[in-house]
Amino acid sequence: MIRQPIVIIAGHIDHGKSSILERIKGISITRAESGGITQSIKSYNVQMESIEKCCGNLLKSLNQNITIPGLLFLDSPGHAAFNNMRKRGGNLADLAILVIDVNEGVMDQSAECIEILKQYKTPFIIALNKIDLVPGWRSNKNKSLLQNIESQTAEVKQELDTKLYEILGKLAEKGIDSERFDRITDYTKQIAMIPVSANTEEGMPELLMVLTGLAQKYLEEKLKISEETEGKATILEVQEDPGVGTTLDIILYDGQIKKGDQILIGTLNEPILTKVRGLFEPEGKKLKNVEKIHAAYGVRVSAPDLKGAIGGMPLIVANTNVEEKKHALQTEIESVMINTDNEGVVVKADTLGSLEALTALLQLEGISIKKASIGNITKKDLAEASAEINDINKVILGFNVKTTETDEKVKIISDGVVYKIIEDYQNWKKAEEKKEEQQKLDELTRPVKVKILKGCIFRQSGPCVVGVVVEGGMLKTGTRLIKADGSKAEYIKSIQHEQKTVNQIEQGKEVAVSIPNITAGRQIKEEDTLYSNLSETEFRKLKEMKDLLRKDEIEVLKEIAKIKRRDKPSWGI
Repeated sequence: MIRQPIVIIAGHIDHGKSSILERIKGISITRAESGGITQSIKSYNVQMESIEKCCGNLLKSLNQNITIPGLLFLDSPGHAAFNNMRKRGGNLADLAILVIDVNEGVMDQSAECIEILKQYKTPFIIALNKIDLVPGWRSNKNKSLLQNIESQTAEVKQELDTKLYEILGKLAEKGIDSERFDRITDYTKQIAMIPVSANTEEGMPELLMVLTGLAQKYLEEKLKISEETEGKATILEVQEDPGVGTTLDIILYDGQIKKGDQILIGTLNEPILTKVRGLFEPEGKKLKNVEKIHAAYGVRVSAPDLKGAIGGMPLIVANTNVEEKKHALQTEIESVMINTDNEGVVVKADTLGSLEALTALLQLEGISIKKASIGNITKKDLAEASAEINDINKVILGFNVKTTETDEKVKIISDGVVYKIIEDYQNWKKAEEKKEEQQKLDELTRPVKVKILKGCIFRQSGPCVVGVVVEGGMLKTGTRLIKADGSKAEYIKSIQHEQKTVNQIEQGKEVAVSIPNITAGRQIKEEDTLYSNLSETEFRKLKEMKDLLRKDEIEVLKEIAKIKRRDKPSWGI
């Protein structure tokens, strides 16, 4: 028999993934989620009758005998990395819809979705959502998408095409050859883009039509299963259902599962061997009792002894060859455990699927991971993070986890939204790196240029006290000085500004400075220009850190280099 293709909906946060599925399924998803962001993976079965009703005569234009029974949609969380929820050895999804806001274009998270879809070689189409927000757009539900586009003004059509081809260009940079669905000549070589509006339903029939056509034409062989085969599934969620107890929300992607079946469930330790007590198909807020289910389908399983079961783990029916299957299952789990580095951050998550998702994204960003595990943050995790040599790695990143422990040396970044964890970590890391660089800069002699003011020699010697104006750079106590001819002029012992002693003073200020071991009127005179006497090593370090220097400091640095190179042309090069 032919099973339902599994379709995942992916894309950037707020581009309308759940809203599109809401239209397809005719149910409200976003209202049930905190902040309107879907944070758990759910499945929604859409029968072929519903697809035919939505598409009308469009399916006939495919000239295909439709044999697939429908489509099984997974509503993925807001971040691309969650598309990493997979069956062992491949992607859980047969197809994907990448949702892109036609007005915002390809965002970072859209690009990350593409990388994951490419990595797992998942065929996908693109829904260009929110066409109703294109300036001047006039909606008409009584016309087909192409008729509606054609009925728009020339300006609106031009605007839509401009937006479409800007997206097409961005996708081309990422190695994706795409085109509007009605302009495609070869679906095996080009990715179809369908303009849609989840708000007005425009383009939704065309979206389902293209999806159905692709599944039927290119996936029919892959979708063939034997209904009697012992089932294989992936756990999406472990939850407590009132009156039922602990249940497993699973996607059955092969074979069948029925009440009374013996099942094996993968865990981080030994596989669980138990029996199916009940099968339930969610119907709104209620659970409908069913006797058996065949792939592909989303179903809840009730069974005893489910302690240790976590999201992302495999579940298989094992009425026969139990020991053989147990060994195979354990080997499979061990082979996909997350690779870690000798140094890096500590990662914690509530399920294997979300742990894989978070680590996959971190690795895409080039972030090293020292340890990745499931469960709440423990003292051991804090000790692991605290032991890191590099302060930037003294971090724990947690998804949907709690902690009662703290360590002032360890930064904990935890959230229920994956993309937020990544953003917060990157922002913190940038701030820490900038702070570290600033500390290194503060330890160096800063480039400075001062001019001795006329009539402002307050004491000639012991120490010499003169008034100066800071013409460029930063003047600090302890700064060694040279004159414009390259001769030494001792160092700044103290700085006084408006009758207060200060340690440093910036460009444009007039201050009194004391300089020991020198006599005003001899070694230095009124209107002399003095510079910081940088060593060659200091000069090179300042050049490396020039992004932290102000424009006036960079100019002073160039002047100092000129003075130094009169005697040594290669100085600082």
